[in-house]
Amino acid sequence: MFGNYLIGLREGLEASLVVCILIAYLVKTDRRDALRPIWTGIAVAVLLALGFGCALEFGSQEMTFEAQEALGGSLSIVAVGLVTWMVFWMRRTARHLKSELHGKLDAALAMGTGALVATAFLAVGREGLETALFVWASVHAASDGTPRPLIGVALGLATAVLLGWLFYRGALRINLAKFFTWTGGMLVVVAAGVIAYGVHDLQEADWIPGLRNLAFDISGAIPPDSWYGTLLKGVFNFQPDPTVLQITVWALYLVPTLAIFLAPVGFASGKGKVKVPDEQGSHESQPSKTS
Repeated sequence: MFGNYLIGLREGLEASLVVCILIAYLVKTDRRDALRPIWTGIAVAVLLALGFGCALEFGSQEMTFEAQEALGGSLSIVAVGLVTWMVFWMRRTARHLKSELHGKLDAALAMGTGALVATAFLAVGREGLETALFVWASVHAASDGTPRPLIGVALGLATAVLLGWLFYRGALRINLAKFFTWTGGMLVVVAAGVIAYGVHDLQEADWIPGLRNLAFDISGAIPPDSWYGTLLKGVFNFQPDPTVLQITVWALYLVPTLAIFLAPVGFASGKGKVKVPDEQGSHESQPSKTS
């Protein structure tokens, strides 16, 4: 459940920051008349993400077992690829996010209502689709027959919305650079479990071999239905009897990706520190409401 909460929090907060920047800029420049098209674009983006998630969930239920496993495994790998790109992209470009959005918004204001709707839709829609895909893959991997994975995601998204509102009101200040670094690193760990489970799905679909070639089996020491087995599965997508290929893929993804992500240089100026989301000297700035 914690892993799914982290996904909802991390992905939802990025979308919340985008919304805060757009709304705060319009209020600051006294363009409140443009708020309705912005909210329309955001609403359409949210509905698209929800529809995409529902299509994945209910569409897969009509398939055979092998087809379900093949789809789940393939989309899990795609989701991990997208989330990995997003984590690195956010760390590399977050300090320019505010000025980039302001530039797009200025151009949209000059073009009219349709451009405003499209700007908000594109800014939030990409995050929404990536989140829907990764959440579906993670819930599919961690599903234990209970609603806990979905509850975790919902709580994470609710927390992200609350934090975004507090940022906008100027009631909360946190070091967002450190926040995105730590949550990004934890998300890489979660993604490693998702990609390993995706490989297992593809093995069950008979797309790749090695389903019976187990690396180890500690089901006796850590029963999958025990509270600690459930906890490990919910947080890390832990499996007590993984195949050799699962362990290999897990290690080949996790070790280099985490090492590169946590490297002090190479992804942002200032020895890896990122300014989010403002461009001022402090690393703890946020969009503020201006009367």
